[in-house]
Amino acid sequence: MAGLSGVPVIILKEGSERESGKNAQHRNILAAKAVAEAVRTTLGPKGMDKMLIDSSGDATITNDGATILREMDIENPVAKMIVEVAKAQDDEIGDGTTTAVIIAGKLLEKAEALLEQDVHPTVIVQGYKQAAVRAQKVLKKMAIDVSGDQEMLLKIARTSIRGKGTEMALDKLSQISVDAARAVVGFEGKDIEENIKMVRIPGGRIEESSINYGIVLEKERTTPQMPKSIKNARIMLLEGTLELKKLGTDAKITITEAKDLSSFKEGEEKIIKEQIDAIIATGANVVFCEKGIGVFAQGYLANRGILAARRVKREDLKMLALATGAKMVGDVMQLRPEDLGSAALVEERRVGKEKQMIFVEGCEKAKAISIILHGVSDQLLEEMERALDDSLNVVLDVIRSGKIVPGGGAPEILVAENLRQYASTLEGREQLAIRAFADAVEAIPFTLAENSGFDPVDSLAALRAKQGEGKIYGLDIASGKPADMMAQGVVEPLKVKTQAIKSAAEAATMVLRVDDVIAAKREEMTPKPGQSPHDYTMPQMPMPHY
Repeated sequence: MAGLSGVPVIILKEGSERESGKNAQHRNILAAKAVAEAVRTTLGPKGMDKMLIDSSGDATITNDGATILREMDIENPVAKMIVEVAKAQDDEIGDGTTTAVIIAGKLLEKAEALLEQDVHPTVIVQGYKQAAVRAQKVLKKMAIDVSGDQEMLLKIARTSIRGKGTEMALDKLSQISVDAARAVVGFEGKDIEENIKMVRIPGGRIEESSINYGIVLEKERTTPQMPKSIKNARIMLLEGTLELKKLGTDAKITITEAKDLSSFKEGEEKIIKEQIDAIIATGANVVFCEKGIGVFAQGYLANRGILAARRVKREDLKMLALATGAKMVGDVMQLRPEDLGSAALVEERRVGKEKQMIFVEGCEKAKAISIILHGVSDQLLEEMERALDDSLNVVLDVIRSGKIVPGGGAPEILVAENLRQYASTLEGREQLAIRAFADAVEAIPFTLAENSGFDPVDSLAALRAKQGEGKIYGLDIASGKPADMMAQGVVEPLKVKTQAIKSAAEAATMVLRVDDVIAAKREEMTPKPGQSPHDYTMPQMPMPHY
């Protein structure tokens, strides 16, 4: 910038980059649109998949928007902001990330056209905020109350799972989603991961997937001498260890005679026996230990008919506590009978050719359950897990809120029509922004038609023409024509739609308010003495372009 004498005054460190005004806004909008374009073709039941290859060469094939954006190595700060919006959508609702990102990208595209017409960004932001509030009201007004409707929950699950690459077992997975959601809906938990464990087992048919009202551990007995199966199990969860701690490096034991060594070993064994006797005294016949179980302890447990597993993950111990009612105990000598959990059966089973797993089943008051997934490949199993995760979230949303809306782009068409009518009642430039918001929201049915192989312009025109006939029409992806979505069973949770529009509007306004981008020079990593500069000096990288 220039001083009073006309001499430039440099306030930024040498090497810094700065863009301001329309150039900065244009670059920011391009970055956001690039993110939206990356996931746009995945929307809908006929959306395409993406193959993501990480630095180690492992490939992930999915059309789940949240997974795609999470796995992409994005550097541009504005693009990261859009990804954060998708993450917020996924954390809040569990589905609808692709919808939120597409609408955000389209909002910025429409805003760019208004900026070219010299509409101030503040006016656009104000119009977008008004439109978002109006859209929320329209969506809530069109919502349908389905509290306690089991069949509607299945329809919700089917709509969510369609297009996720697992449609060959659509009915089976939908039923699992509904049953699992109903089993854990009343439990306190931050998210479903705290109450539902997904267990992937390669091999078998998808139809063999099932719910286990208990927990499945990817562990095996500590020794083959232990029983493989325990009925009417009384389960102990140990946070500590059943082996003697190793002596420190400075510890010394002086043994002068052979009998002293024998006495020392007997003393160690006596401690372990006392601990195991304390366990047996409470009536426990199954032990899950977070840490190690020594060789002597293994043999003693086996002789007393106890099934034990060691090195159990802490997360699994917490889920076992929820499922069986057991308390996690740190000191064996303080164990009480009421600290034990119960299950109808604890059994080690062979899974596949080599793998063994321990199944804890028949937990009467299980507050955590397992979903066992079977599939022909790891990639299919991963996609099944992602599909079920989305489905479980939307079913839980509907169980808790009881509100749904028709799918197939119907809500977006109705919102857009209402916003255009609302814009016509305004006099200021905000009406331009509200009309732009309406056009952006219609990107959802437009993209659904495009991804389904139909002419999106014709499909959108047909949907608009059907408004006002008393029914809510969406896009029939089989014919490309308007259809009654409620009659077809294509429904979605209200919260998915309201949160998607809220997230998209917030992301767009956040980007539009930025008119100056100042990027500091990247520091080079200088080598230490004796190290090669070729290995430790990073090349200067320019700002990423989109």
